[in-house]
Amino acid sequence: MTETEVALAPHPLLLPDGRPAAEAWSLDPALLHLNHGSFGAVPLVAQQRQAELRAEMERAPVVWFPELPDRLAATRADLARFLRVDAGDLALVPNASAGASVVYDALERRAGGEIVVTDHGYGAVTMGAERLARRWGGRVRTARVPLGADEEEAYEAVVAELGEATDLVVVDQITSATARRLPVERIGAEARRRGVPMLVDGAHAPGLLAAPLAGATYDFWTGNLHKWGCAPRGTAALVARGPLRDRLCPLIDSWGAAEPYPVRFDHQGTLDATSYLAAPTSLAFVEDTWGWSAARRHMDRLADHAAHVIGAAVTRLTGEDSRAGVGMPVPGMRLVRLPDGLGRSRIEADALRDRAARELAVEAAFTSFDGIGYLRVSAHVYNTPADYEHFAERCVPVLADWAREYGR
Repeated sequence: MTETEVALAPHPLLLPDGRPAAEAWSLDPALLHLNHGSFGAVPLVAQQRQAELRAEMERAPVVWFPELPDRLAATRADLARFLRVDAGDLALVPNASAGASVVYDALERRAGGEIVVTDHGYGAVTMGAERLARRWGGRVRTARVPLGADEEEAYEAVVAELGEATDLVVVDQITSATARRLPVERIGAEARRRGVPMLVDGAHAPGLLAAPLAGATYDFWTGNLHKWGCAPRGTAALVARGPLRDRLCPLIDSWGAAEPYPVRFDHQGTLDATSYLAAPTSLAFVEDTWGWSAARRHMDRLADHAAHVIGAAVTRLTGEDSRAGVGMPVPGMRLVRLPDGLGRSRIEADALRDRAARELAVEAAFTSFDGIGYLRVSAHVYNTPADYEHFAERCVPVLADWAREYGR
């Protein structure tokens, strides 16, 4: 690295007592953790809070479960403030895919109805849309959005698929495989004008975006708090507005089924809801330690540094252009094009992820789009420039060797 590159790298974040930020997590120091975006990482204070809640539950379950709906209602209010939405619009669900399934289950069947998705959609959510279309006797229409499409091009690509038979639009706010934004605000406004319901998959938005639903006109939004928000896993929000929200019900009926939305979601029998109750602890930890605005700025600068040093290493070794050319980039995540021959499909990318964990001791995200493999860089507050510099120096040469191996 040049002296200029070193100078531009963000300083690692520290805890108030001067220790590295990573010491607030229980992540294995023998592994390099570069994939926060997939499953998140829970700080120790939130793990401890969840353990306390579980112990309380087990000490007196007959007291715990009747009181649980009121505690969940209070938690929803805390999470709604973080997302800057009305608590009366927010229900708790295990993950964004579950939120999408709730929406799919609620929509009335219309013979021949069409569902519009994009080719950047998360696989599980798109498969759910396909299953719904089969029940309707309809079909899914896929909007093809080039990776480098700007806001106008992406908007036009999605709107071009809308028609008289469209009964639902499903669009990612931040795409998982391609780490880009889609113009959900503009698409939502056009869908509303046409009277078409819209579901926004905001799985990556909480924590990365300060106010992911600001100015929104869509009917349904679902996002994970256990990714960038660092909440215990199994914590997500479903936000619904408009006349269709009263149709939304939990996927499992319980004694609260007759309650209005979203209260009916607070009644889920013997579900272990401690992940929900501990989620505000994670959010407060980041806010109290660094502030979410400062944390987002740090993650974005760190992602820039990561993409630069890793991309430069790929180009030096292979002579290939490692730039991804993402049209609407997002904070905290970047794409670096892999050496030719690596990760050309989702199956190949997943296999590469597993091999990197086994042989390189690296937790990294490898993705595929349009037959091209990418490293999806994620950065969180516990990451440091040295993490990515290590990957560039030690791991990129091995990736280049693997590409030659696969090319033989």
